[in-house]
Amino acid sequence: MRKTFEEKLTELVRPEVEGLGCTLWGLTSPTKGKKRVIRIYIEGEEGATIDKCARVSRQVGLMLEVEDIIPGAFILEVSSPGLDRRFFSTEQMNGYVGRTITARVHESVEGHRKFTGKLKSIEENAFTLNMDNEDVTLHWIDLKVVRLVHEF
Repeated sequence: MRKTFEEKLTELVRPEVEGLGCTLWGLTSPTKGKKRVIRIYIEGEEGATIDKCARVSRQVGLMLEVEDIIPGAFILEVSSPGLDRRFFSTEQMNGYVGRTITARVHESVEGHRKFTGKLKSIEENAFTLNMDNEDVTLHWIDLKVVRLVHEF
């Protein structure tokens, strides 16, 4: 199976982030006009402090310049996944059973494109949400974005 640009970039960035004592939560690379925006989400034992984000940004920025993997100009952003964190795999969802999750799918499923409910269970490539006392299983391959809904 061919790797996406983001998968290749993740493989390249992960050792740099981990070498600085952080965990790579995820990475996105949308384009903004003629530039690509590389967004790296990190975690650490004390969270993602401003100093950690700055160190990761400097180190990864230098590495990306040297490797020259990104065609043209790019913007590098490094931050915490935040309270409404995006999930990049079902594995990351393990500590969030019982919490509210929102998921958007690429193509409509049973007439819906957005699903919000309590995370009931997790499988390797799917998870089940309880929405209004009805269980809905969503498969990772069908998903566009999955986020935690932070409830105050």
